Amino acid sequence: MGARIGVVAIIIENRKEAADKVNDVLSDYGELIIGRMGIPRDDNNMGVISLIIEGNSDEVGALTGKLGNLKNVSVKSALTSCEI
Repeated sequence: MGARIGVVAIIIENRKEAADKVNDVLSDYGELIIGRMGIPRDDNNMGVISLIIEGNSDEVGALTGKLGNLKNVSVKSALTSCEI
């Protein structure tokens, strides 16, 4: 399987409890991340992170699976169909 470009959207519903764990996972998969934008929402203790990634479906699945298993974290991803 070849690498593909994709996006990952991460919603953190309790930043004070989950942000450090999310950042640990993102650091573990840093080689996949091309770009990252994070928007903190202090008024409701939430955060939104969007990632531009490059990897194969197994690598992206491992990343999103670890994120999705974290409490108070929702994640969605989409990959392009063409390999690079």
